[in-house]
Amino acid sequence: ELKTDFISTVSHELRTPIAAVHGAAQALARDDVVFPDDLRRRLLSVISDQSERLAHLVSDVLLTSQVESGRLVLASEQVDVSELARRAIEAGRAHAPAELTLELVASRSLAPVTTDRDKLRQVLVNLVGNAIKYSPGSGRIEVRLEPRENGLRIAVRDEGVGIPQSEQHRIFEKFYRVPEKINAVSGTGLGLYICRELVRRMGGSIWVESGDEIGSTFFVELPLATAST
Repeated sequence: ELKTDFISTVSHELRTPIAAVHGAAQALARDDVVFPDDLRRRLLSVISDQSERLAHLVSDVLLTSQVESGRLVLASEQVDVSELARRAIEAGRAHAPAELTLELVASRSLAPVTTDRDKLRQVLVNLVGNAIKYSPGSGRIEVRLEPRENGLRIAVRDEGVGIPQSEQHRIFEKFYRVPEKINAVSGTGLGLYICRELVRRMGGSIWVESGDEIGSTFFVELPLATAST
């Protein structure tokens, strides 16, 4: 039943951006209309934004397939998590409402972790993107990096709609979406599943603390580079 719902959801998620890209491209291709510069820029922005949305969706589906088949291979390198977090926040700001504040809180002397840089970037982008998606038009999202004994803790906190206690044990399952939020926010139910599987393969752990309507904080803990040598 979850797989059937997933196919229906993905079809809808694909159809919306494809229609937007197609419509904007068709408009720009017309020879009988001279578009003002501001309208042309808006149409090009639609194509760019919706193409990026499609790319993320396809990436999630392919990554899920790799996880399920056992073909996922992670690199091992020393990674500056502060830099990755800054980039994830910058990417989030491009799509966040202007009234929503995104902030990084981190010490300047954090030790690196040994992990896959690109896969950790994807985890951070997913968590920040979810925080934006489930936040109201205003508020604050904080990404906090804190040293732990032999490890590093990443906390992504929002002031959004929160997650009911009864649903928190299921949100990392593949295809699962909180029933009360399905109609309010688009999604495939793959993002948190991918985060969990990637973090596990990095030797870390991920969990959430939340309450309905009081925001959520997602935690990731990873071993330090010095702890794994």
